[in-house]
Amino acid sequence: MLVVAAELLALLLVLAGTNHFASFPWDKLALTSLLVQWIALVSAALLCWLRRPLMRLPSSTAAGIAFVLVVGLVAFFSWLAEPALRFARIAYFYSVESQDILRNVLIGAIIAGLIMRYFFLQEQLRVRQRTELTARLQALQSRIRPHFLFNSMNIIASLIHVDPDKAEQAVEDLSELFRASLRAEGEVGLNEELELCQHYVNIEKFRLGERLQVEWQMNAVPEQVRIPALTLQPLIENAIYHGVEPRFEPSTVRITVDYDGRDVSIIITNPVAPATATPARGNRMALNNIRQRLQAHYGDTAKLTTHADTVVHTTYLSYPLSLAQKGRALTTEEEKVEEI
Repeated sequence: MLVVAAELLALLLVLAGTNHFASFPWDKLALTSLLVQWIALVSAALLCWLRRPLMRLPSSTAAGIAFVLVVGLVAFFSWLAEPALRFARIAYFYSVESQDILRNVLIGAIIAGLIMRYFFLQEQLRVRQRTELTARLQALQSRIRPHFLFNSMNIIASLIHVDPDKAEQAVEDLSELFRASLRAEGEVGLNEELELCQHYVNIEKFRLGERLQVEWQMNAVPEQVRIPALTLQPLIENAIYHGVEPRFEPSTVRITVDYDGRDVSIIITNPVAPATATPARGNRMALNNIRQRLQAHYGDTAKLTTHADTVVHTTYLSYPLSLAQKGRALTTEEEKVEEI
Protein backbone atom coordinates (compact mmCIF):
# COMPACT_ATOMS: atom_id res chain seq x y z
CA MET A 1 0.00 0.00 0.00
CA LEU A 2 2.88 2.34 0.72
CA VAL A 3 4.40 1.65 -2.72
CA VAL A 4 1.04 2.20 -4.44
CA ALA A 5 0.43 5.44 -2.52
CA ALA A 6 3.92 6.71 -3.41
CA GLU A 7 3.37 5.84 -7.07
CA LEU A 8 0.06 7.70 -7.10
CA LEU A 9 1.80 10.71 -5.59
CA ALA A 10 4.49 10.58 -8.30
CA LEU A 11 1.79 10.41 -10.97
CA LEU A 12 0.02 13.40 -9.41
CA LEU A 13 3.24 15.45 -9.39
CA VAL A 14 3.88 14.66 -13.05
CA LEU A 15 0.31 15.42 -14.07
CA ALA A 16 0.47 18.76 -12.20
CA GLY A 17 3.44 19.78 -14.33
CA THR A 18 2.06 18.60 -17.68
CA ASN A 19 0.33 21.10 -19.94
CA HIS A 20 -1.00 18.62 -22.49
CA PHE A 21 -1.50 14.87 -22.79
CA ALA A 22 -0.54 14.45 -26.42
CA SER A 23 2.89 13.15 -25.44
CA PHE A 24 2.85 11.99 -21.83
CA PRO A 25 6.32 12.36 -20.19
CA TRP A 26 6.87 8.74 -19.21
CA ASP A 27 10.58 9.38 -18.66
CA LYS A 28 9.77 12.12 -16.15
CA LEU A 29 7.28 9.81 -14.42
CA ALA A 30 9.97 7.15 -14.12
CA LEU A 31 12.48 9.51 -12.51
CA THR A 32 9.85 11.06 -10.24
CA SER A 33 8.65 7.61 -9.18
CA LEU A 34 12.22 6.60 -8.35
CA LEU A 35 12.69 9.67 -6.16
CA VAL A 36 9.33 9.38 -4.39
CA GLN A 37 9.70 5.62 -3.81
CA TRP A 38 13.13 6.08 -2.26
CA ILE A 39 11.84 8.78 0.07
CA ALA A 40 8.73 6.80 1.06
CA LEU A 41 10.45 3.46 1.67
CA VAL A 42 13.49 4.88 3.50
CA SER A 43 11.23 7.05 5.67
CA ALA A 44 9.08 4.06 6.56
CA ALA A 45 12.14 1.94 7.33
CA LEU A 46 13.70 4.58 9.60
CA LEU A 47 10.42 5.25 11.43
CA CYS A 48 9.96 1.51 12.03
CA TRP A 49 13.52 1.26 13.29
CA LEU A 50 12.96 4.22 15.64
CA ARG A 51 9.53 3.03 16.73
CA ARG A 52 10.46 1.88 20.25
CA PRO A 53 12.36 5.04 21.29
CA LEU A 54 9.64 7.22 19.74
CA MET A 55 6.97 5.38 21.73
CA ARG A 56 8.66 6.46 24.95
CA LEU A 57 8.35 10.14 24.00
CA PRO A 58 5.31 12.41 24.27
CA SER A 59 3.10 12.20 21.19
CA SER A 60 3.82 15.77 20.09
CA THR A 61 7.59 15.26 20.38
CA ALA A 62 7.50 11.97 18.50
CA ALA A 63 5.36 13.52 15.75
CA GLY A 64 7.76 16.46 15.46
CA ILE A 65 10.76 14.13 15.13
CA ALA A 66 8.96 12.05 12.50
CA PHE A 67 8.03 15.21 10.58
CA VAL A 68 11.60 16.56 10.60
CA LEU A 69 12.93 13.13 9.61
CA VAL A 70 10.66 12.90 6.56
CA VAL A 71 11.35 16.47 5.43
CA GLY A 72 15.07 15.92 5.93
CA LEU A 73 14.98 12.80 3.76
CA VAL A 74 13.12 14.73 1.06
CA ALA A 75 15.82 17.39 1.07
CA PHE A 76 18.63 14.80 1.10
CA PHE A 77 17.33 12.71 -1.79
CA SER A 78 16.44 15.83 -3.80
CA TRP A 79 20.01 17.06 -3.36
CA LEU A 80 21.34 13.59 -4.21
CA ALA A 81 19.35 13.53 -7.45
CA GLU A 82 21.78 15.84 -9.30
CA PRO A 83 24.93 13.70 -8.77
CA ALA A 84 22.84 10.60 -9.48
CA LEU A 85 21.78 12.06 -12.82
CA ARG A 86 25.38 12.92 -13.66
CA PHE A 87 26.46 9.40 -12.74
CA ALA A 88 23.76 7.98 -15.02
CA ARG A 89 24.95 10.40 -17.77
CA ILE A 90 21.52 11.91 -18.25
CA ALA A 91 22.18 15.22 -16.49
CA TYR A 92 22.24 16.86 -19.92
CA PHE A 93 18.53 16.10 -20.35
CA TYR A 94 17.46 16.56 -16.72
CA SER A 95 18.88 18.82 -14.06
CA VAL A 96 18.02 19.61 -10.45
CA GLU A 97 18.26 23.21 -9.36
CA SER A 98 18.03 24.72 -5.90
CA GLN A 99 14.46 25.85 -6.54
CA ASP A 100 13.53 22.24 -7.39
CA ILE A 101 14.95 21.10 -4.07
CA LEU A 102 13.00 23.84 -2.25
CA ARG A 103 9.82 22.88 -4.09
CA ASN A 104 10.27 19.20 -3.17
CA VAL A 105 10.87 20.11 0.47
CA LEU A 106 7.70 22.21 0.58
CA ILE A 107 5.67 19.43 -1.05
CA GLY A 108 7.17 16.89 1.36
CA ALA A 109 6.40 19.12 4.35
CA ILE A 110 2.76 19.54 3.27
CA ILE A 111 2.27 15.82 2.67
CA ALA A 112 4.04 14.87 5.92
CA GLY A 113 1.87 17.36 7.81
CA LEU A 114 -1.30 15.92 6.29
CA ILE A 115 -0.19 12.38 7.20
CA MET A 116 0.63 13.41 10.77
CA ARG A 117 -2.75 15.07 11.06
CA TYR A 118 -4.43 11.90 9.78
CA PHE A 119 -2.59 9.74 12.33
CA PHE A 120 -3.44 12.21 15.11
CA LEU A 121 -7.16 12.00 14.26
CA GLN A 122 -6.93 8.21 14.08
CA GLU A 123 -5.35 8.12 17.53
CA GLN A 124 -8.04 10.40 18.92
CA LEU A 125 -10.70 8.09 17.46
CA ARG A 126 -9.00 5.04 19.00
CA VAL A 127 -8.81 6.75 22.40
CA ARG A 128 -12.51 7.56 22.20
CA GLN A 129 -13.36 4.02 21.16
CA ARG A 130 -11.27 2.59 24.01
CA THR A 131 -13.03 4.89 26.49
CA GLU A 132 -16.45 3.88 25.20
CA LEU A 133 -15.44 0.22 25.24
CA THR A 134 -14.22 0.47 28.84
CA ALA A 135 -17.48 2.09 29.92
CA ARG A 136 -19.49 -0.55 28.08
CA LEU A 137 -17.52 -3.42 29.64
CA GLN A 138 -17.86 -1.93 33.11
CA ALA A 139 -21.63 -1.64 32.60
CA LEU A 140 -21.83 -5.27 31.50
CA GLN A 141 -19.63 -6.34 34.41
CA SER A 142 -21.77 -4.44 36.91
CA ARG A 143 -24.86 -6.26 35.60
CA ILE A 144 -23.46 -9.74 36.14
CA ARG A 145 -22.05 -9.24 39.66
CA PRO A 146 -25.40 -8.66 41.47
CA HIS A 147 -26.89 -11.63 39.60
CA PHE A 148 -23.95 -13.75 40.69
CA LEU A 149 -24.12 -12.62 44.34
CA PHE A 150 -27.91 -13.10 44.48
CA ASN A 151 -27.66 -16.72 43.35
CA SER A 152 -24.79 -17.48 45.74
CA MET A 153 -26.69 -16.01 48.69
CA ASN A 154 -29.70 -18.14 47.80
CA ILE A 155 -27.51 -21.22 48.01
CA ILE A 156 -26.24 -20.25 51.46
CA ALA A 157 -29.76 -19.44 52.65
CA SER A 158 -30.91 -22.92 51.66
CA LEU A 159 -28.09 -24.45 53.76
CA ILE A 160 -28.60 -22.49 56.98
CA HIS A 161 -31.44 -24.63 58.35
CA VAL A 162 -30.21 -27.91 56.86
CA ASP A 163 -26.52 -27.80 57.81
CA PRO A 164 -25.24 -24.67 59.61
CA ASP A 165 -21.62 -25.87 59.47
CA LYS A 166 -21.76 -26.20 55.70
CA ALA A 167 -23.47 -22.82 55.50
CA GLU A 168 -20.59 -21.28 57.46
CA GLN A 169 -18.05 -22.94 55.18
CA ALA A 170 -20.04 -21.72 52.17
CA VAL A 171 -19.92 -18.16 53.48
CA GLU A 172 -16.12 -18.40 53.69
CA ASP A 173 -15.99 -19.73 50.11
CA LEU A 174 -18.30 -16.95 49.01
CA SER A 175 -16.09 -14.31 50.61
CA GLU A 176 -13.07 -15.67 48.73
CA LEU A 177 -15.13 -15.94 45.58
CA PHE A 178 -16.49 -12.44 45.75
CA ARG A 179 -13.10 -10.99 46.67
CA ALA A 180 -11.71 -12.55 43.50
CA SER A 181 -14.63 -11.30 41.42
CA LEU A 182 -14.18 -7.74 42.72
CA ARG A 183 -10.56 -7.81 41.59
CA ALA A 184 -11.58 -9.07 38.17
CA GLU A 185 -11.70 -6.29 35.60
CA GLY A 186 -11.19 -6.58 31.86
CA GLU A 187 -9.10 -9.63 31.06
CA VAL A 188 -7.68 -11.89 33.76
CA GLY A 189 -5.45 -14.91 33.68
CA LEU A 190 -7.25 -18.13 32.87
CA ASN A 191 -5.95 -19.64 36.12
CA GLU A 192 -7.62 -16.84 38.09
CA GLU A 193 -10.92 -17.44 36.33
CA LEU A 194 -10.70 -21.19 36.96
CA GLU A 195 -9.93 -20.59 40.64
CA LEU A 196 -13.01 -18.38 40.91
CA CYS A 197 -15.09 -21.10 39.24
CA GLN A 198 -13.74 -23.69 41.65
CA HIS A 199 -14.92 -21.60 44.61
CA TYR A 200 -18.36 -21.44 43.05
CA VAL A 201 -18.43 -25.19 42.42
CA ASN A 202 -17.51 -25.77 46.09
CA ILE A 203 -20.54 -23.72 47.16
CA GLU A 204 -22.83 -25.64 44.82
CA LYS A 205 -21.47 -28.97 46.09
CA PHE A 206 -22.57 -28.04 49.62
CA ARG A 207 -26.10 -27.80 48.27
CA LEU A 208 -26.17 -30.63 45.72
CA GLY A 209 -23.73 -33.07 47.31
CA GLU A 210 -22.79 -36.12 45.24
CA ARG A 211 -25.30 -35.17 42.57
CA LEU A 212 -22.77 -32.65 41.24
CA GLN A 213 -19.60 -33.96 39.59
CA VAL A 214 -17.25 -31.58 37.77
CA GLU A 215 -14.43 -32.63 35.44
CA TRP A 216 -11.75 -30.21 34.23
CA GLN A 217 -9.62 -30.92 31.16
CA MET A 218 -6.81 -28.52 30.22
CA ASN A 219 -5.16 -29.47 26.92
CA ALA A 220 -1.66 -28.01 27.30
CA VAL A 221 -2.93 -24.46 27.79
CA PRO A 222 -0.07 -21.96 28.46
CA GLU A 223 -0.17 -19.93 31.65
CA GLN A 224 -0.25 -16.66 29.65
CA VAL A 225 -3.71 -17.41 28.25
CA ARG A 226 -6.20 -14.75 29.38
CA ILE A 227 -9.97 -14.48 29.36
CA PRO A 228 -12.52 -11.74 30.09
CA ALA A 229 -13.33 -11.77 33.79
CA LEU A 230 -16.46 -13.59 34.96
CA THR A 231 -16.89 -15.47 31.69
CA LEU A 232 -16.77 -19.12 32.77
CA GLN A 233 -18.56 -18.82 36.11
CA PRO A 234 -21.97 -17.85 34.65
CA LEU A 235 -21.67 -20.64 32.06
CA ILE A 236 -20.88 -23.22 34.74
CA GLU A 237 -23.73 -21.82 36.83
CA ASN A 238 -26.12 -22.34 33.91
CA ALA A 239 -24.83 -25.89 33.38
CA ILE A 240 -25.47 -26.75 37.03
CA TYR A 241 -28.79 -24.96 37.25
CA HIS A 242 -30.28 -26.42 34.06
CA GLY A 243 -28.48 -29.76 33.82
CA VAL A 244 -27.67 -31.03 37.31
CA GLU A 245 -30.23 -29.55 39.69
CA PRO A 246 -33.33 -31.07 37.98
CA ARG A 247 -31.79 -34.57 38.19
CA PHE A 248 -31.68 -36.83 41.24
CA GLU A 249 -28.78 -39.07 40.14
CA PRO A 250 -25.11 -38.00 40.01
CA SER A 251 -24.52 -35.78 36.96
CA THR A 252 -21.27 -34.53 35.46
CA VAL A 253 -20.39 -31.11 34.13
CA ARG A 254 -17.28 -31.22 31.91
CA ILE A 255 -15.15 -28.18 31.12
CA THR A 256 -12.55 -28.56 28.35
CA VAL A 257 -10.12 -25.74 27.58
CA ASP A 258 -7.88 -25.81 24.51
CA TYR A 259 -5.51 -23.37 22.81
CA ASP A 260 -4.17 -23.97 19.29
CA GLY A 261 -1.80 -21.01 19.15
CA ARG A 262 -4.41 -18.68 17.73
CA ASP A 263 -7.81 -19.35 19.29
CA VAL A 264 -8.90 -20.27 22.80
CA SER A 265 -11.70 -22.85 22.77
CA ILE A 266 -13.81 -23.73 25.80
CA ILE A 267 -16.43 -26.47 25.73
CA ILE A 268 -18.85 -27.00 28.62
CA THR A 269 -21.16 -30.01 28.57
CA ASN A 270 -23.90 -30.99 30.99
CA PRO A 271 -26.72 -33.52 30.90
CA VAL A 272 -30.08 -32.45 29.57
CA ALA A 273 -32.82 -32.27 32.20
CA PRO A 274 -35.34 -35.13 32.02
CA ALA A 275 -38.58 -34.44 30.20
CA THR A 276 -40.56 -34.90 33.41
CA ALA A 277 -38.63 -32.14 35.21
CA THR A 278 -40.08 -28.67 35.49
CA PRO A 279 -38.22 -26.47 32.99
CA ALA A 280 -35.83 -24.10 34.71
CA ARG A 281 -36.67 -20.51 34.00
CA GLY A 282 -34.00 -18.15 32.80
CA ASN A 283 -33.77 -14.82 31.03
CA ARG A 284 -30.58 -15.73 29.13
CA MET A 285 -28.97 -12.62 30.61
CA ALA A 286 -25.70 -14.44 31.28
CA LEU A 287 -25.31 -15.76 27.72
CA ASN A 288 -26.18 -12.43 26.12
CA ASN A 289 -23.92 -10.57 28.53
CA ILE A 290 -20.94 -12.84 27.85
CA ARG A 291 -21.55 -12.73 24.10
CA GLN A 292 -21.51 -8.91 24.15
CA ARG A 293 -18.36 -8.76 26.26
CA LEU A 294 -16.55 -11.21 23.97
CA GLN A 295 -17.47 -9.17 20.92
CA ALA A 296 -16.39 -5.98 22.68
CA HIS A 297 -12.98 -7.50 23.48
CA TYR A 298 -12.30 -9.52 20.33
CA GLY A 299 -14.79 -8.44 17.67
CA ASP A 300 -17.05 -10.63 15.56
CA THR A 301 -14.53 -13.50 15.48
CA ALA A 302 -15.45 -14.40 19.08
CA LYS A 303 -18.23 -16.98 19.30
CA LEU A 304 -20.57 -18.28 21.98
CA THR A 305 -23.01 -20.93 20.81
CA THR A 306 -25.12 -23.61 22.46
CA HIS A 307 -26.44 -26.91 21.21
CA ALA A 308 -28.56 -29.57 22.83
CA ASP A 309 -29.69 -33.04 21.84
CA THR A 310 -31.72 -35.50 23.85
CA VAL A 311 -28.80 -36.34 26.15
CA VAL A 312 -26.17 -33.57 26.34
CA HIS A 313 -26.26 -29.80 26.30
CA THR A 314 -23.06 -28.20 24.91
CA THR A 315 -21.85 -24.65 25.26
CA TYR A 316 -19.04 -23.72 22.89
CA LEU A 317 -16.97 -20.58 23.41
CA SER A 318 -14.00 -19.44 21.30
CA TYR A 319 -12.07 -16.22 20.85
CA PRO A 320 -8.77 -15.24 19.17
CA LEU A 321 -5.78 -14.65 21.39
CA SER A 322 -2.18 -14.15 20.26
CA LEU A 323 0.24 -14.71 23.14
CA ALA A 324 2.95 -12.82 21.21
CA GLN A 325 0.71 -9.74 20.92
CA LYS A 326 -0.31 -10.06 24.56
CA GLY A 327 3.32 -10.32 25.55
CA ARG A 328 4.20 -7.15 23.65
CA ALA A 329 1.20 -5.35 25.11
CA LEU A 330 2.16 -6.37 28.64
CA THR A 331 5.77 -5.33 28.02
CA THR A 332 4.63 -1.91 26.82
CA GLU A 333 2.41 -1.48 29.88
CA GLU A 334 5.27 -2.48 32.18
CA GLU A 335 7.54 0.05 30.50
CA LYS A 336 4.93 2.77 31.00
CA VAL A 337 4.56 1.84 34.67
CA GLU A 338 8.34 1.94 35.16
CA GLU A 339 8.49 5.39 33.54
CA ILE A 340 5.72 6.67 35.83
